[in-house]
Amino acid sequence: MGFLDQIFGKKEDQDHSKPLWKKIESQKDLDAAIEKSSQQKVLIFKHSTRCFISKTVLRSFEKQMQESDKNFGYYFLDLLAYRSISNEIESRFEVVHQSPQLIVLENGKAIYNASHQNIDLDKI
Repeated sequence: MGFLDQIFGKKEDQDHSKPLWKKIESQKDLDAAIEKSSQQKVLIFKHSTRCFISKTVLRSFEKQMQESDKNFGYYFLDLLAYRSISNEIESRFEVVHQSPQLIVLENGKAIYNASHQNIDLDKI
């Protein structure tokens, strides 16, 4: 793997990791994630597609996901494309917006959140 591939990753790496996520693209998707949190912990990753730090944290977190045996529901929100849903999450769960940000739901409530380099699957 070349130097630039190590920093930015390869296209194949991105394509391989996509099935890990359920996307939140509507209020209905958010409601489904909240409902799912009554059965298992739900992790919502809020990602800014324009931010290098967010991209770096996302790659690191996806690697942790692939290596983990934890039974969580993993949800992904492109907060630039779906800012109104991001705002709804902030308001509904009283979690101040950050990017990147991980919010953990259990039984319909936010029980944990982290942002930037503090996003770590092992802390959940």
